[in-house]
Amino acid sequence: MNASVANNGDDDSEQGRGEMSSRRKDEHVDLADAQQADRPARNDFDDVRFVHHALAGIDRDRVSLATTFAGITWPVPLYVNGMTGGSQRTAQINRSLAIAARETGVPIASGSMSIALREPDTADSFRVLRTENPDGFVMANLSADATPDDAQRAVDLLGADALELHVNSVQETVMPEGSRDFSAWPAAIAAIVDRVPVPVIVKEVGFGLSRPTLERLADLGVAIADVSGSGGTDFARIENSRRPAADYAFMAGWGQSAVCSLLDAAASRRPLPALLASGGVRTPLDVMRALALGARAVGVSGVFLHSVLRGERTP
Repeated sequence: MNASVANNGDDDSEQGRGEMSSRRKDEHVDLADAQQADRPARNDFDDVRFVHHALAGIDRDRVSLATTFAGITWPVPLYVNGMTGGSQRTAQINRSLAIAARETGVPIASGSMSIALREPDTADSFRVLRTENPDGFVMANLSADATPDDAQRAVDLLGADALELHVNSVQETVMPEGSRDFSAWPAAIAAIVDRVPVPVIVKEVGFGLSRPTLERLADLGVAIADVSGSGGTDFARIENSRRPAADYAFMAGWGQSAVCSLLDAAASRRPLPALLASGGVRTPLDVMRALALGARAVGVSGVFLHSVLRGERTP
C-alpha cells in the first residue's frame, strides 16, 4: 500500500494530526533504510584519490583526532547526524544511537524536533538523546523557518550544545503536506543566530550547499554549515514514495554532492562558515576524503540507522 494512502488523512482532529505526524516519522525511517540496499555502488567520493607517500614518518600513537572549529572542540572529526524522533519506534532508535554516542564520545544530532514542540507527548523520543548521553555533545534540530522562541525551546529540551537548522526546500516541495514558502528562511536564520546562546549549524538534508549559499549564510552570521550533499539518503525519493501518484520521480538525484560542495566552497574569495560534510559517507576513507577537501568534521546518518535497524530485527 502506498504510504500516503495509509495515512487516512480525513482525520482533522489534533490527535489525528499527531498520529499522522508520528506515522510519517516511521515511514521516513523505513524508506531511508530501504535506500541503503539499492543505492549506487559508486558516488563522488570515489573520484577523490590520495597521493600515497611511502615515507610519511607518522607514529599513530602521537596522532590526535581532535577537531576545533567556531569555538567547538570534538574528540573526533565524526558525528552522528540528525535522523529521527517523534514516535515510540523512533524513540528506541534514538536511544540506541545515544548509547553508542555515549560509549564512543562521538557527538550526536537529533532529527527535526518540530513535532516535539507541537506535540509535547513526543518530546521524550528526542530527550532520550540527552538522558542516555548526559555528558556528550548533543545537537538539537529544527527547520530554518523556526522562530527564535522555538529554537530556544528545542535547545532547552535537550540541554543542547548546538542547534542544527535544516534547509530542505526540495524535500518540502515533493512532500505531499510540505511547505511551498521559503522566503522567510534567511531572516529567521539570522534571528535565531542572534538569539540562541549555542552555536548554530545550518545544514542541507542531502542536496548540497553551493558557494553563493555559503556566502549568504556568512552574511547572516552563521559560523558553521554542513554542506550535506547528495549520494546518501535522497529525501526527494522518500517523499515521492509517499505521493499517491509518485509523480515527482524526476527529482530523484537532485543537487550536488558533498565533494562538489566542498570544492565549490574552496573557490570562494570570502570568509565562509566552518564547514562540516555529510551525505553519501560510507567508510572511514570517505571521512578522510571530506576532511582533506576542507571539512572540519563529517556526519553520518544512513549507515548508522541501517545498523540500528539491523539490530532491531535480530531476535
